[in-house]
Amino acid sequence: MLHSVKTVRRRNEAVTRYASSEWRESESLPGVRYEIVKVSLARRAEITRRVRTLLAEIEYHSAGGGVEDRLAAAEAASRVDRAYVEWGLLGVEGLEIDGEPCGVAALVERGPEELSREVAAAIRRQCRLSEEERKN
Repeated sequence: MLHSVKTVRRRNEAVTRYASSEWRESESLPGVRYEIVKVSLARRAEITRRVRTLLAEIEYHSAGGGVEDRLAAAEAASRVDRAYVEWGLLGVEGLEIDGEPCGVAALVERGPEELSREVAAAIRRQCRLSEEERKN
């Protein structure tokens, strides 16, 4: 992971540089890396809006005890992961799917599930506020 904020000096003034995305090495597929967004105020609001209904659906079905409820909760959880990946994945390097360079749509539709879930988890971690951020 690269440092996201860097201060440089220009003619007696400090300029802070911020990268709005970061590259990560895949843990599930050696040699593959992916770029994900960093969360901003607007991005946090957007992803929250996208997954709110799905999260409520998961909670509802998780409370049920039947097979249908468990299947519905699992299906909704997969849709949440897909929403996170489509929202926050910018690129993938080091992976081809069916002879073509891997893009976001290809990863979600035909790519290795373990990489899709890894990317979704990384994006979810980006979206969580740390205790220190909540205090501010």
